Amino acid sequence: MAMKRAVSSAVRAFASSPASSGSTTLARHLHASAGSKKIVGVFYKANEYASMNPNFVGCVEGALGIRDWLESLGHQYIVTDDKEGSNSELEKHIPDLHVLITTPFHPAYVTEERIKKAKNLQLLLTAGIGSDHVDLKAAAAAGLTVAEVTGSNVVSVAEDELMRILILVRNFVPGYRQVVNGDWNVAGIAYRAYDLEGKTVGTVGAGRIGKLLLQRLKPFNCNLLYHDRIKIDPKLEAELGAKFEEDLDTMLPKCDVIVINMPLTEKTKGLFDKDRIAKLKKGVLIVNNARGAIMDTQAVVNACNSGHIGGYSGDVWNPQPAPKDHPWRYMPNQAMTPHISGTTIDAQLRYAAGVKDMLDKYFKGEEFPTQNYIVKEGKLASQYQ
Repeated sequence: MAMKRAVSSAVRAFASSPASSGSTTLARHLHASAGSKKIVGVFYKANEYASMNPNFVGCVEGALGIRDWLESLGHQYIVTDDKEGSNSELEKHIPDLHVLITTPFHPAYVTEERIKKAKNLQLLLTAGIGSDHVDLKAAAAAGLTVAEVTGSNVVSVAEDELMRILILVRNFVPGYRQVVNGDWNVAGIAYRAYDLEGKTVGTVGAGRIGKLLLQRLKPFNCNLLYHDRIKIDPKLEAELGAKFEEDLDTMLPKCDVIVINMPLTEKTKGLFDKDRIAKLKKGVLIVNNARGAIMDTQAVVNACNSGHIGGYSGDVWNPQPAPKDHPWRYMPNQAMTPHISGTTIDAQLRYAAGVKDMLDKYFKGEEFPTQNYIVKEGKLASQYQ
């Protein structure tokens, strides 16, 4: 009951966004046709942790807290974590599903091949932010709608980024390992532990998450820089105390700490290759909660091994889930985790509510909040172009 009340409360907040009048019909129809719909959700499995928190809705067992609501409307709702390969549970439902709900935390890769097989598919929803696990060009060409719950977990990710910056700057992980291993060697930590105050921190991308991070960094008295295709409003820029850097390669060598806050697109894939990394300040610290594929995997490993990158932390990998032999697991001075930053319990309640709100609009033939569209009427959102 607590879970349902929390989701319902969050739904009311999302529902306050005005929908524009009318709807547009595409090749597969933007909104639902009459009749029962087959909706498939792909989430991570919680197993024994599912019962430990009634608000744990972002897992297979929690199913976003919308099963009773969907089934009461006569729709079929199937939830699974099995998403890879031709014999997976997801693949069985591809030919006749109408809506596919996925997350960035346990991504179901929606390829052009799967889109061609999904003859009834109308709507792809991301429970969270970041829809690069979908072949967006193929989705646009097929007349599908792709949408995500914009803003649902930006606070969660920004807070996590701040935590990672401090973990790297203070050389926290080796100290923790000493305690776990029964050791005590202050020198082994202190020789590369610093204060954050006075350091130059640059964010590559200053959208919703980037702005929140800059806001949270201001009290630390850092030198704050940002690079983005769009400048922050001058008044907010002054409040944040952040300086705009138009040229990325001019900003990066100035930074003691670099935070990646851009979407994964064709332009940003592999952006941090060995040549760009070589231009960074020796000992630079990098935090990446955006997407793993923005970095050249081996280039990061080599730079960490050589000490050119003094520390690397993030929760995004390429691919996801990361295989056991992924080299980032074993490189020095890393503070990596599974993809967790945007799936706190608070974030889950927000993106579950956002999914429910968009499904409700879909059934009623109403528009989604404009900012939630990633593909609409065959056109990609600007950040993915």
